[in-house]
Amino acid sequence: MSAAAIALIALAVLVLVVLSRTIRIVPQARAGVIERLGRYQRTLDPGLAVIVPFVDRLRPLIDLREQVVSFPPQPVITEENLTVSIDSVIYFQVTNPKDASYEIADYIGGVEQLTVTTMRNVIGGMTLEETLTSRDKISSQLRVVLDEATGRWGIRVNRVELKAIDPPLSIQEAMEKQMRAERDRRAAILTAEGVKQSQILTAEGEKQSAILRAQGQR
Repeated sequence: MSAAAIALIALAVLVLVVLSRTIRIVPQARAGVIERLGRYQRTLDPGLAVIVPFVDRLRPLIDLREQVVSFPPQPVITEENLTVSIDSVIYFQVTNPKDASYEIADYIGGVEQLTVTTMRNVIGGMTLEETLTSRDKISSQLRVVLDEATGRWGIRVNRVELKAIDPPLSIQEAMEKQMRAERDRRAAILTAEGVKQSQILTAEGEKQSAILRAQGQR
């Protein structure tokens, strides 16, 4: 192979390498952060983009879709020092890729830790009864606080859902005992009503029979 052919092949390879480092395609619902010589330069929107090879660097793409993070049950202490277990789900979106890249190292981990801290602060000022009966109120309060706190990270918290709020085992047993007693009470009432109705029907039947017998003896 001649030197000219080798040079052409080398040039073609170089061109391909340069093109591969110059042209970037950002998928829909993603964003790309470009750094130039180590400093933030711009944010790429979905579509075809051209960057300066060997000078610009594309950071890992950021997902702009709504993300769902489900946390394992967290022990939280109420105002009466009772420990409840709360299972929560957070729905959030990245609205500012630049802030999500530079204001926090791990925004998903940050959301998780902030959720736990906020939940403890909110539940810590509530009684057990309020906690068990105010799920929507707690979710709304958590969303407002989290959305405000994560705004500087370029994140919007859309909603917070509490999948389960489990009181202490002793409280659960007491509640179940109370529910059983209530069911037994209602069953006793229904049984008594049934007996009463049966007695009424029997008495009514005997009355009608007596009337018919009296009429037959005339």
